[in-house]
Formats: sequence, C-alpha cells, structure tokens
Amino acid sequence: EARAEEWCDGFWPGILWMDYSLKKDPAVKRAAEGYTEALHDIAYQPCYDHDIGFLMFCSYGKGYEQNHREDYRQVILASADSLATLFNPLVGTILSWPRERKPNNWPHNTIMDNMMNLDMMFWAARHGGNRLLYDLAVAHAKTTMDHHFRPDGGCYHVAVYDTITGQFIKGVTHQGLADNSLWARGQSWAIYGYTMVYRYTRQQVFLDFAQKVTDLYLRRLRATSDDLIPLWDMDDPRGLKAPRDASAACVVASALLELQQYVGGAKGQAYRQT
Repeated sequence: EARAEEWCDGFWPGILWMDYSLKKDPAVKRAAEGYTEALHDIAYQPCYDHDIGFLMFCSYGKGYEQNHREDYRQVILASADSLATLFNPLVGTILSWPRERKPNNWPHNTIMDNMMNLDMMFWAARHGGNRLLYDLAVAHAKTTMDHHFRPDGGCYHVAVYDTITGQFIKGVTHQGLADNSLWARGQSWAIYGYTMVYRYTRQQVFLDFAQKVTDLYLRRLRATSDDLIPLWDMDDPRGLKAPRDASAACVVASALLELQQYVGGAKGQAYRQT
C-alpha cells in the first residue's frame, strides 16, 4: 500500500528501474511498474509534504527514462504542481513539514532535504510543465543559500521563517546532534542539491556554492573519519565510536561524480578521486 508519509517509498521502484536499464529483465520491469504505479494517487492528493519529490521522481522519473510513457510524464508534472502548492512567495521557499508547524512553533519550516526535491520541479518545467516551476525552484535554492548556512558553509537542518514578515527566524536541528553541528546527511543533501541546481540553471553562483559546501564536508570528513564514511554527525564527541552514515557517503559520492565534470581541472580530478 502506498502511503505518502513513507518518504522512502519511491526509492525501491527507482532501483528496480535502474536494474532494468542495465539487464532488461522483463520480470524486473513488471516489478518496477507495479511498485511505481502503486504511488500514482499521491500525485493527485493534497500535498502532504516536500517528500513528494523523493516519492514520485525516483519512481516515475526513473520509469520515464526507460519507457517514455505519456502517463508517466503526466504524473510527474502533476506531482511537481502539487509540490509547488507548498511554496510560500513571502518567504521564498517550499514548506517542508506542514505537520511540524504547531508542535514545534515553526510557522514556516524548510529542511535541507528539500533541496533534493527541486529536481522534479526543474525537470517538469523543462518537459512540458509550467515554466513557473523553474522560477520557484531557483527562488527556493537562493533563499536557502542565504539563510540555511553558517559562514563556513555548514548547514542547519531546519530553517524557520516568519509567515507574517517572511523573514528568517532561526536555524535548528531535527535529526542532527545540535543546532550548530555538522549533520552529515544534511550536508550531503546540500552538496547534491546545489550541484543539481547548477545542472539546470548554469548559474555560476550555484557552482561556487556547491564547491563551498563540498569543501567543508571533505575537510571535516578527513579530520573525523578513517575511511571516508562520515560520522552520522561530524561533531559527535564520541568520534570514531559514533555511528556512521553510509547513505550520506553515497549521496556525496554521486554528487562528486557530477560536480567534477562541472569544475574540471585539478580540483575536479580531486573530487572524482575522492
């Protein structure tokens, strides 16, 4: 059963589609279709939170790469339109967790994970969707860049904004060690996110920022880890006794393989080697 609150539900069908792209096994294709199409109705319901991008673009997006079916494209476009309903023009970002507004007193909250979901909005704008989706995605990326990061390039997990004035209130954590700590997965979302934003916009400011957040991560990684798999939070006082986050390592590895192409030269080669 597809439930919109399960933010990982799009990953498995996406993996199946990638498996099918390599091996062309019809049984894998049938499974990919089944798990993908189980998520169909999410695109046409009121948007539950920002994770509709993870849910629908990892599934229908990867499926569309293989089958170019018009019904798949339409579901992606509908999903992007749904995500856009969470955009607050006064703030300039997408509301990540509507459900957390009251319990945490976060009038408008945007989490770093949300950067990943801009991919679907950019793609939709390029593939027959509303061109406004591109503008909303760029606005979200720029506002996030202005308020979601500390001077060194480390990110907060959650940025809280005022819905009356649109102004940034504070940066806090929800899953990291502390408000000002370097939560590895949040930083990995930033690295991948700004690399992806540059892919669509080719605006130098995003390429520069992608390198800034990457370089901080890599410096801290080498100082706190012995195998390039980060501590779940690089400020965990337990050091190497703390849990690792292999998923963050995978997100960064994928981002570096793309980022090195844009950076080029010796720095690009260093990114690729890492």
